[in-house]
Amino acid sequence: MTLTLQDKPQGDTGDSLASSFTASYAGVVAFIAVAVEGSFARAAVRLGVGRSAVSRSVQKLEAQLDARLFLRTTRSTSLTREGELFYRNCNPGVQRIVQALEDMRELRSGPPRGHLRISATMGFGRQIIAPLLAGFRTHYPDIAIDLLLDERPTDFTSDRVDVAIRDGQLEDSQIIAKRLVPMQMLVCASPTYALKNGLPKLVDELSSHTCISYRTSSGRIADWEFKIEGRKHKLVPSSIYTFNDADLVTQSVLAGEGIAQLAGYQVTEHLRAGRLVACLEQYAPEDRGHYLCYLSRQQLPARIRVFIDYVTEAVRALDLQYITGLGPMKDETHMEARRADLLPFHRKQAN
Repeated sequence: MTLTLQDKPQGDTGDSLASSFTASYAGVVAFIAVAVEGSFARAAVRLGVGRSAVSRSVQKLEAQLDARLFLRTTRSTSLTREGELFYRNCNPGVQRIVQALEDMRELRSGPPRGHLRISATMGFGRQIIAPLLAGFRTHYPDIAIDLLLDERPTDFTSDRVDVAIRDGQLEDSQIIAKRLVPMQMLVCASPTYALKNGLPKLVDELSSHTCISYRTSSGRIADWEFKIEGRKHKLVPSSIYTFNDADLVTQSVLAGEGIAQLAGYQVTEHLRAGRLVACLEQYAPEDRGHYLCYLSRQQLPARIRVFIDYVTEAVRALDLQYITGLGPMKDETHMEARRADLLPFHRKQAN
């Protein structure tokens, strides 16, 4: 029967892995240095330790191996036959370990390189993050990017994700979450819909309008969220359409088929171009955001650190905020401007 490491009894000394564990790595490194330099003194200088420390490490290794590795005289130090055999066998392995350590240091402090896996929500990832990647690779051509668009919560371990971009409100305290920008939620309609049906002035008036909803990846219809008199208010209005793709919700609103609550990044350009109009801005929630998430601030590889810095600066440079002040009457200038925009619609309705 073949024994695994767990199956073997503690007293079994035939396990090569267990027996090699007893050998001092410091002793092996000291042995390699002495063999290369031909002197305990020069080996000590190379390793940055005292000569006695090198001598003790080698002596301990010889005791563990039960073999003499060096012939020492007052004038010279040379390898024994056992020492030559040990050097030929272990030197390549030590060099690979040294290279592995150098590679790890370079990942943290050297030029950014390697593979970067990013997870992002479908809408924000496609519309905001993906267009930034070409510019990022112009600055860091040695970083290969894998972008995953998914609405599910990110499992950093099983999905091997380096950085995740998430929307809304985050509840996982085990991750570092850096808010890039606020996530404005705006109730929008097309000018055609506004002309025909008017726009709600109060949240309670939504029940008399044709609403379009979004179904989340869990299968649940997303709440419409508001802040009324300082308190959070949620509702799921009766809808004529429900889509599990936010872009389809936006397209339906643009076509004049109803109103919907949409993320600001999806509709800001449409609002500024006059293709959509917003309402109930004074009740927009204030506690949502777009977050850049990762597992730890410590020992962060250079490829992750530069991506965090680049995306943070690039996203904040985008003008994704339609309302400059959220909450009841925080932006009077904006509210007056919106009322002026909608005045022609209300006049035509009155006629």
